[in-house]
Amino acid sequence: MVEALRRTPNLVIEAPPGAGKTTRVPPALLDAGVAGEREVWVLEPRRLAARLAARRVADELGERVGETVGYQVRFEEAAGRLTRIRFLTEGVFTRKLLADPQLERAGVVILDEFHERHLQSDLALALLRRLQRDARKDLRIVAMSATLDTAPVAHFLYDCPVLRSEGRRFPVEIEHAARHDERPLEAQVQSAIARLLDEGLDGDVLVFLPGAAEIRRAQELCAGLAARFNLLVLPLHGDLPASEQERAVRPADIRKIILSTNVAETSVTIEGVSVVIDSGLARVAGHSPWSGLPALNVARTSRASAAQRAGRSGRTRNGRCLRLYTAQDFAQRPEHESPEIQRLDLAEAALELHAAGLRDLHSFEWFEAPERSALDAAENLLGRLGAIDAVGRVTGTGERMSGLPLHPRLSRMIVEAQARKVGAAACLIAALVSERDIRARNIFEGTQRPAARTARSVSSSDLLELFDLFMEARRAGFNAERVKSIGLDANTVKRVERVRRQLERLTGSEELKEELPDALETELLVSILAGYPDRVARRRAAVNNASAAGSIELQLSNGLAASLAPESVVRGAEFLVAIDASERREAGRGGRRAGRTVVRVASAIEPDWLLDLFTDSIEETAETEWNPLSERVETVRRLMYDDLVLDESRTSEAVNDEVTRKLAEQALLAGTEAFVETEAIPLFIARLNFVRRTFPEKDFPVLDDGDVRACLAALCEGRRSFAELREAVRSGELLGALRQRLTAEQISLLGKMAPERVRLGRGRVVRVNYEDDRPPWIASRLQDFFGMREAPTIAGGRVPLVLHLLAPSQRPVQVTSDLTGFWERHYQSVRRELSRRYPRHAWPEDPLKAED
Repeated sequence: MVEALRRTPNLVIEAPPGAGKTTRVPPALLDAGVAGEREVWVLEPRRLAARLAARRVADELGERVGETVGYQVRFEEAAGRLTRIRFLTEGVFTRKLLADPQLERAGVVILDEFHERHLQSDLALALLRRLQRDARKDLRIVAMSATLDTAPVAHFLYDCPVLRSEGRRFPVEIEHAARHDERPLEAQVQSAIARLLDEGLDGDVLVFLPGAAEIRRAQELCAGLAARFNLLVLPLHGDLPASEQERAVRPADIRKIILSTNVAETSVTIEGVSVVIDSGLARVAGHSPWSGLPALNVARTSRASAAQRAGRSGRTRNGRCLRLYTAQDFAQRPEHESPEIQRLDLAEAALELHAAGLRDLHSFEWFEAPERSALDAAENLLGRLGAIDAVGRVTGTGERMSGLPLHPRLSRMIVEAQARKVGAAACLIAALVSERDIRARNIFEGTQRPAARTARSVSSSDLLELFDLFMEARRAGFNAERVKSIGLDANTVKRVERVRRQLERLTGSEELKEELPDALETELLVSILAGYPDRVARRRAAVNNASAAGSIELQLSNGLAASLAPESVVRGAEFLVAIDASERREAGRGGRRAGRTVVRVASAIEPDWLLDLFTDSIEETAETEWNPLSERVETVRRLMYDDLVLDESRTSEAVNDEVTRKLAEQALLAGTEAFVETEAIPLFIARLNFVRRTFPEKDFPVLDDGDVRACLAALCEGRRSFAELREAVRSGELLGALRQRLTAEQISLLGKMAPERVRLGRGRVVRVNYEDDRPPWIASRLQDFFGMREAPTIAGGRVPLVLHLLAPSQRPVQVTSDLTGFWERHYQSVRRELSRRYPRHAWPEDPLKAED
């Protein structure tokens, strides 16, 4: 190994768990002088691994941590001027690289457990390679892995050598569950431990569980076994105080049951472990698509992870692994977990790269490039937060943000809060958001609120409710029992307090005061908004009964719909910022599951704050719109934030071409029948068609519904409502527009040859009906035709009218155009029938001589 690094600047080491990579390689390189006068840095994926590795190496040197061997994790450092081996988390490393672009203190950088493919380890590898190529050709890079395919890493490091070591491994007997177990996970663990004890357990047991909640439940359920068999049941996870973590990994006088998350998969060996119980589950790092903050989701582990876990029992002796899942389940799992760079939010990494001087992140030489869409989303968010400009340069705000070990949303909030003199309060809010919910039962997972509540049952922010709960714990002196009595988790509260203090120190904020005045509370809410410019929402319904239970429908600034969770205290705000949300599946029609966005954490805002913070995102629009209720065209002026309407007013301004176009569009959609209340238009067209057929030599135009619609559209000019249009039609303007399509001669001929009405022999005037598929006809009582020898004619005598001769009941007794023939052949029989049915009417024998 040493000789390889003297010949080449880079090396990949592949060795199984327990081979001593973490604790043996760094001292060996230091002793061999590979780092020169500089330090050996070891990047670890977790804080716990960094602390434990540093303590183990320091113990082996017979020193205390902080002398030759030290460590540095988020908000914690144990190192001094004599430190030559430094264990640090990957996230801390990238920030140290920003502060010292040349890495003057590091001679060798070791990326431990690189097979886990954390986002920060991928980023560190790419940045180290870039630094080595450009400015630090003397820098040595070592990537160490237990299960990863080393070829791609070696190729990325300029085809460097790969050193493989089998290490010292003991055989491990692996046993899978015979069938799927439906019992709660803690019950399965208890049964497995009881079985081991019955079989004569020799050594300690390491149990892998997904998270702290599962560990607590298993610890409670196994308490009886512990008392009966004199066992120590100890938790091990990253959120525990260092003293409790140390207790779990140090040798003890009695047997231990160590209930651990996947922090125990890698790095230092836990002495005394002879059996591993593997749940096959872990909380896998992801991110909330809403807040962008890290999120842990329970998922099945990969086969590589299962091998790592099983190997923990065979590091110092023959081991045994009980897997609480079937062999078939194991065979169906992926070989490796997918790299974090393909599933995490990239905003924080993107800001770090920009702060390192990169402009175009798409051209950056990634070890494995992320999806372009994910990188573009990160860049877009940084731009909206004001961290980078249009060409990728870091702004002054961005420089201040990059100095904080937080997601850019939270760092932007703190930067804004400092300018508004509420930096200390914002540090607490950032700590509350970045850590787990301090409430013992998380209300945002559908459970009930704790019995102890603050006065903010209706409040301006869910974060202020958490703020108040934390301050109550602070007033209780963070006493575990008192904190628990108010419904909070004592360990989480303490973690929040540690993070808060570190953020105050980093930002130089003054000490947090007990009370936050109303005026400063407003400044804090504005600062929260600064971190979430793309999460603005407006409630759809009017603000009323704000304290009522139930969801409130929201319109988001991205144009989508959502609802505010009933558990949220932000019940009375019209405008708010959605800090965190989730997709909930609900049964829909046909049994389908429909997604619904539920805002779980919100904070109220005022529209004026948007004008103050995001002036460039505010747009004033004026659009011509149709109001279906008033049936008129209105000019709608809106103040827009993205796709969200902040303010709206409707006016009836001067008519212009757009108003005319919109009115005509709606009029044509409604149809001519919505405006033509009489039969004047259809009658006019039917008369015209009759004359055109009868007198083809006169070249009458063909008019149809299209012509009527065109004239109706023309009438819209100078008008803005249906009411005005109907009045114009009633006054004859539509008919006049149609008549203008005829010549004067044609209009005169139309009136003479196709009269609208004709006079009968006894003086009655009746309407002539014109239809395209039948001859013109009239209808009137039989008595009205007495004294007439022939049917009246039109078209200059060319066309006799068809007569509908009606009885007193207005029903036709005869339809004919031969009135003379009717009198001669049919009248007498009709007369007899009508005389019988209508005796009060006169039915003369001679209809041509009849008198009134």
